[in-house]
Amino acid sequence: MPNNRIRGLSSVRLHALQTYAFLARNWHLTRRYWGWEVVWFFYSLTSGLSVVFIAQGAEALTGEAVGFDVQYLTMYLIIGTLVWRYLSAIFILTSEVIAWERWEGTIEYTLMAPVRRWVHLVGQTAYSLTYGLISTLLIGVAMALFFKLDLSDANLIGAGAVILAGSLSLVGIGILASILPLLYPERGAQMTNVVEASFLLISGVYYPISVLPDWMETIAQFSPVTYVLNGTRAAILDGAPLADMQQYVVSLLALGIVTLPLGLRAFIAAENYAKRTGKLKRVG
Repeated sequence: MPNNRIRGLSSVRLHALQTYAFLARNWHLTRRYWGWEVVWFFYSLTSGLSVVFIAQGAEALTGEAVGFDVQYLTMYLIIGTLVWRYLSAIFILTSEVIAWERWEGTIEYTLMAPVRRWVHLVGQTAYSLTYGLISTLLIGVAMALFFKLDLSDANLIGAGAVILAGSLSLVGIGILASILPLLYPERGAQMTNVVEASFLLISGVYYPISVLPDWMETIAQFSPVTYVLNGTRAAILDGAPLADMQQYVVSLLALGIVTLPLGLRAFIAAENYAKRTGKLKRVG
C-alpha cells in the first residue's frame, strides 16, 4: 500500500511537471516572437477602439442629438470587445495546438513523446487561459484611458464567474476544432478561422442577437459566447446579483462538462488516425 501511494504521488507530480513544461514552452515561444505580440496587441486595441468609437460618433453621423444613452452603448461595446478578445484568444490558442507544433517542426516529437495527451492539452489550455487573461487586461486598461468607465454598480464577481465558466466551454470547443489541422494539414487552420468567425457573427458580440434573422438567432442560442456576453452584460451594465448569474454559469458549466471529455476523446481518435495515415509530418 505505501509503495502504491508513493507511485501515485510521483505520477501526479510527473503530470504536473509535464503540464508546466508545455505551458513554459509556449511562454518562451511568445517571448521569442515578442515583436508579433506587440503588433497583435496594437491591432486588437485599435480594432476594439474603432468599434467603441461608433457609439461616441453616433451624434456626428446622424447630425442630430441621439435618442439613446451613449455611455450605455459605449460600455455595451467595450464589454463585447473585451469578452470576445478573451474568449477568442482561448479558442485560437487551443485550436492551434497542432498548428504550433507544425510551425516549430516539433509535431512528431511531441505526439510521439511518452506524455499522456490530456497532460499535453492541459498545458496548452493553461497557457491559452493565462495569455488570454493578461492580454485582455492590458487592452482593457488601455481602453480605460480613452473612455470614462463607470463600474460603481457593476457586479464584477458575477461577471467573473460567468467568464470563468464560459472559458471551460471554449476550451472544449477549441480542442474539438484542433482536430481540423490534424486531419487536414493544408486547410485545417483556415477551417478553424471559419469557426471563430461564425461565433463572432452569431453570438451578439457587438449587437443583440434579436437583430439577426430568425434562423441565425436560433443557432445563436447554442453558442456559449452568447451566454457569456449576456451574463457579463447583465452583471456589469445592470448590476444583476449573483443569484441571477446562476442560469448562465450552470448552462456554461454543463456545456464544458460535455465538450471537454468529448474533445479529448475525439482528439485522441484523430491523432491515432493521423499517425496511421502519415499526416503528422505533412506541413501543407
